[in-house]
Amino acid sequence: MPYVHGHHTTVLSSHQWRTVENSAAYLIEHLRPGASLLDVGCGPGTITAGLAERVAPGPVTGIDSSADVLDEARRTTGGLTNVEFSAADVHALDFPDGTFDIVHAHQVLQHVPDPVQALREMRRVCRPGGIVAARDADFGTMAWYPSPPGMDAWRPIYYKTAREGGGEPDAGRRLVAWAREAGFTDVTAGASAWCYSTPEEREWWSESWGGRMLRSTVAERAIAGGHATRAELEEVYAGWKAWAAAEHGWYSVTHGEILCRA
Repeated sequence: MPYVHGHHTTVLSSHQWRTVENSAAYLIEHLRPGASLLDVGCGPGTITAGLAERVAPGPVTGIDSSADVLDEARRTTGGLTNVEFSAADVHALDFPDGTFDIVHAHQVLQHVPDPVQALREMRRVCRPGGIVAARDADFGTMAWYPSPPGMDAWRPIYYKTAREGGGEPDAGRRLVAWAREAGFTDVTAGASAWCYSTPEEREWWSESWGGRMLRSTVAERAIAGGHATRAELEEVYAGWKAWAAAEHGWYSVTHGEILCRA
């Protein structure tokens, strides 16, 4: 199943902002020099680069379902010698059992049609006693102020579009259940949030999310699926820009996090 967001610049701007510090802080204490690591759904590689720096000289492999975005990941990590990338399907990983000390996935399980099978595969390729780590947003926790006309419509449209594509936007709250179903018995759960409130953050975030609801494959799929018209998506975009322009604008999203012992 193709990635529902695609890799339009509005989407990549969000992906390229992500780092180990702002997106995988819960994993940092488990990163040690020499560890082997698999980064599932690595996208443009900004998190992969930070992981590779922390486990060097340990080998890091980044995989993504899109071969095109891996070219960007190679550019991002060009100065690192312990990283390689390949296109792969997390539901059927082409690695032997117990290959990696750490298997990591950020904002991946919400997009795949079978997150439990994905976690089973992540568990299979992790060595016994190693760590499988996953972090996913929970769209139901997203909160913002103020709420201009048009902005409230975006989440119902996105829910319908994502679920039609086989995803689950409220993945964050389901991570523990999915991990248990995948066979993990030692699961540590947590949560953390992104928050955007400065004028610069609001402008960037509104263009990323408002823009993708108008210009990315999310928009194309929403229209094709009958979940919104082009005019309705224009109103959604206008709502996002009005929120960004509000002097006291504020936005947050909570993420579920799991650390599982293989």
